[in-house]
Amino acid sequence: MSFSFKGIDHIQLAAPKGCEEQARRFYGDMLGLKEIPKPENLQKRGGCWFICGNQEIHIGVQENFLPAKKAHPGLVVENLEELRSSLQKLKIAIKEEAPIEGRKRFFADDPFGNRIEFLEFLA
Repeated sequence: MSFSFKGIDHIQLAAPKGCEEQARRFYGDMLGLKEIPKPENLQKRGGCWFICGNQEIHIGVQENFLPAKKAHPGLVVENLEELRSSLQKLKIAIKEEAPIEGRKRFFADDPFGNRIEFLEFLA
């Protein structure tokens, strides 16, 4: 094989038309991710992009939108308990699932109902 994968550049989550302000409040204001400009030729499609570590999260507008309830990104967090507390203060529902050895984690939905996993690896 002459090719090799180097990593993930971005993940895309779908959202309904007109989602941009809610996406900015959740991903930008609540989670603290920095919004990055979309390329000019893609701006007319709507949505918005954020930087998350070395990867990007793209919020894209989808006709006949249905939220992802099983598929999800797993976002690695430093100080997971502080994030949990912050989200709970904002009345974001936290969902617990079966533990995985070597990490702490929880799930929450974005404003559009997409499932997001937040996790921290234990030392």
